[in-house]
Amino acid sequence: MKKIEIVTSLIEVDDINELTPQDQELIISAREACHNAYAPYSKFSVGAAVRLANGKVITGNNQENAAYPSGLCAERTAIFWANSQFPDIAVETIAISVLNNGKPVANPIAPCGACRQVMLETENRFETPLRVIMDSESKIIVSKNTVGLLPLSFSAQDLEI
Repeated sequence: MKKIEIVTSLIEVDDINELTPQDQELIISAREACHNAYAPYSKFSVGAAVRLANGKVITGNNQENAAYPSGLCAERTAIFWANSQFPDIAVETIAISVLNNGKPVANPIAPCGACRQVMLETENRFETPLRVIMDSESKIIVSKNTVGLLPLSFSAQDLEI
C-alpha cells in the first residue's frame, strides 16, 4: 500500500489592507455583489468578482430557485458570464464574499465542489492559475490556484484514451 500525501498551501490575511489594491478592489466588488443575490430561501447571499487578464472585473451572485438544484452559485455565475463575453481572455483571480441573514460570515466560505470543478476547468482552459480569495469578517484566505482547493480532481486529461 502506498500513502499519498496532499498538501495545500493557503495564505491567511487578517486585514484587507495587507492585500494589493487590485485584490482589495475585487473583494469590495464581491461584497457589493452579495447585496444583489437572490437568496429568499437560504438567506445565504454569495457574491463573486473575477478579474480577467485584461483587467476587467465581472461580478456574479447566487440565484436560488424553489427547486433548489435549479439555482446557480455566484462563482459559476461570474465565471460563465466572463467566459461567454470574453471567451479568449483568462480569468486570473476570483474573490468570494458571503452574507448570512444579511450579516458577514465570521470565517471564509470555500466554493462548493461544482464551483471548484468549473474553476479548475477555467484554469486548464487558459493554462493560467486561477487565484481564489475567500473573504469574511475576521480574515481572508488566498489560494494561489484552484488545484490547491480540489486535489485529485477530474480534468480533460482523464478523458484521453
